[in-house]
Amino acid sequence: MKRRTALKSLMMATGSLVTLPAWATGWTPETVGQTTFASRAEETMLAELVETFIPETTTPGAKSLKVHQFVMRMINDCYDQPAQELLKTGLAKTDQFAQQTYSKPFTACDATQRTDLLRQLSAAVEPETQQFTNLIKGLTIRGYTNSEYYLVNVRKYVMAPGFYHGCVDLINN
Repeated sequence: MKRRTALKSLMMATGSLVTLPAWATGWTPETVGQTTFASRAEETMLAELVETFIPETTTPGAKSLKVHQFVMRMINDCYDQPAQELLKTGLAKTDQFAQQTYSKPFTACDATQRTDLLRQLSAAVEPETQQFTNLIKGLTIRGYTNSEYYLVNVRKYVMAPGFYHGCVDLINN
């Protein structure tokens, strides 16, 4: 009776190992980061937007650490439908505002123009525009400070904090 159970388990393990390569070939960093609610153009604009908040200097910027994918994933998985609509309308308003101000899309503006646009958007009278800029700014900071680069190179993350000091006198003389 135990042999049958062992053979059955062995066959299941063998079958799963045979199908694993076919299943695992579809996973890439690009497909993991994709969301269903935003288009490629919106993702590109969001990448430029987060890069404006944390630009690349001697350290990697938000765009090179793929913080825009983190922002999209957070809004897709952790926020409700109004936040997704806020992202879409906010990106459209940002691009429209760039067209009105500089006669070119937001992605074609230089760094100083983008910074100026974001300052004007955060000081806007419309509450939706302020909510959009605050949401993107907050998620950008959260994504950057939770990235592997930041935790390893800037914050010097220690897996097990605290140290063991053996053979230490408990009573001071």
